[in-house]
Amino acid sequence: MKKDLLSIGDLTLAEINSIFKLTEQLKKDKKKFAKSLPGKTLALIFQKPSNRTRVSFEVGMYQLGGNSLYLSPQEINLGVRETIGDAAKTISRYVDGVVLRTFEHKNCLDMAEAATIPVINGLSDFSHPCQALADLFTIQEKLKGLNKVTLAYVGDGNNVCNSLLFAAAKTGMNISVATPKGYAPAEEVVKQAQATAEETGSQIVITEDPFSAVKSAQVVYTDVWASMGQEDEINKRKIIFRDYQINAKLLANAGQKILVMHCLPAHRSEEITDEVMDSENSIVFDQAENRMHVQKAILIKLLGDN
Repeated sequence: MKKDLLSIGDLTLAEINSIFKLTEQLKKDKKKFAKSLPGKTLALIFQKPSNRTRVSFEVGMYQLGGNSLYLSPQEINLGVRETIGDAAKTISRYVDGVVLRTFEHKNCLDMAEAATIPVINGLSDFSHPCQALADLFTIQEKLKGLNKVTLAYVGDGNNVCNSLLFAAAKTGMNISVATPKGYAPAEEVVKQAQATAEETGSQIVITEDPFSAVKSAQVVYTDVWASMGQEDEINKRKIIFRDYQINAKLLANAGQKILVMHCLPAHRSEEITDEVMDSENSIVFDQAENRMHVQKAILIKLLGDN
């Protein structure tokens, strides 16, 4: 039976741990897994431009012995030239898996429902599961575990924030989210994460105070203030979010060894300063690298024959 990855909610804790264990092995011995997906082809259907998602999946698939096929917005025009269901049924006859990077999460749900092959969410307006898995793997790698770790997310309560909430709750990691009023993660997301947290012991805090959020954290995380599709709000958001910048003043309220993360691309001097981005505390490019390693593990789990 085929399995999709549309949200962290699709994974059990055991499956997350299994992905992380395989990721560790993939990082240690790339050659060992060079023929993991021979003859397999991955379709990358992107409605949004990408650097890390496209490159990491394409290179990762190549390193596993498979192939990838990139379909740009102009080429497939998903949901316009034909229904998403028809596109999904057709492409299922040609390839072994799909990565969909789209504006509306419903497109992921519709694609997965119609496709007979695994569908991976490469980003939607609701969720970014591959990013969150790479983030938690990076934290686990740096801090030798996730138990008793507190992640402070400062910025917009967007898709990345949603996925981090779900991932933290699933793994028992604590998370404190600081956003301006009106920009908190959706109430349904917080409720779902809190329900999971009650079972795992994760502590979830939603606040408007970035200084209190980072005070007891070991990791601080940020993202752009305006995501793709929100370009007309940039100037407005620069004013609203100016007190939520990750800078030396904010980090002075945290421990000296606090780790700094950003899912990239970064708008330097907006949500994060050069001083912080390029500091010894920054593990931004380690987490970017781990996107590929974690996604390779996901590909083996979903597309492999075992």
